[in-house]
This record gives sequence, structure tokens and C-alpha cells, in this order.
Amino acid sequence: MTKGIKKDISRTIKVPRFKKELGFETTVSRSRLMSKIHSVNTTPELHFRKKLWALGLRYRVNSKNLPGKPDIVIKKFKAIIFIDGEFWHGYNWEEKKERIKSNRKFWIPKIERNMQRDIENNIILKKMGFKVFRFWENEIKKNTLGCVRKVTTYINKLR
Repeated sequence: MTKGIKKDISRTIKVPRFKKELGFETTVSRSRLMSKIHSVNTTPELHFRKKLWALGLRYRVNSKNLPGKPDIVIKKFKAIIFIDGEFWHGYNWEEKKERIKSNRKFWIPKIERNMQRDIENNIILKKMGFKVFRFWENEIKKNTLGCVRKVTTYINKLR
């Protein structure tokens, strides 16, 4: 997460509404493309879950009663796993935000608010006694077993 975001989570970032009247434009093709982006059951999530299942670990997905609606919850070991998309959660944000060319007044606060909310949810979940793991989608794609190993190492310490 970006230092500036982490430093001041007491001030909630305001995200403007995405309305044409406010100057935000989108094309039909862009709108169609964005509608195909899923927030649950993404390919990296499915790969990660298959590996956990193969190891005999049982879990719940997208738990609505926990802050941040975690992608994977292993209740028995109080482990929470988020698999974050690079664009939506600000991977390499200082560099990437300079590349956003259209609707900057919407997208920059939107992504920075997502990053801020991630930090807030981590804090709340840790106070609730959970161990929080956050992986980037590209981490899962490149090294699923390495990411799973981080979780299983934690679990094996508790056993």
C-alpha cells in the first residue's frame, strides 16, 4: 500500500459519483469490457482454492459477515485470504496512477479509497484475532504454490 494512504487512514477519501453530468465519460465498448470483470470466483481465486482443497483445508468463500468480504476464510485457524486485482487495489500505485488517462478525477480517488479500505479492514480483522493474508492476482498466477505455502506454514505452526 502507498505510504500516503497508509499514513492518513483517519481521513476517508471521497469518491465522486460516476455520472455524465459531472464530466465522466465512457464508451459503449469500454462499458461492455468493464461489465465482464468479475469480483468473485476469478481464475486466480479458483486456482488458489483448488490447491487448498487438495491439501485437505476446508474454507468458506466471500464471507459477507466479515469486514472486506474476504475471498477465503479458514475459520478453524482464523485465517483470512484476499486475492486482490492489481488495478482495483493499487498494485505499484505511484507508477500506475500516472498512466490513467481518462476519468482521472474518478479513478484515482476510487482506487485510493479501495486501498484505504483494505488497510482499515486488515486492522479490524486483526483486532478480531484473524491472520490476514493478501496476495496480488499476478502473485497467484506466477507462484500459486508459494502463496499457498505461506498460508499452510502459518496453519502448521498452529497445529
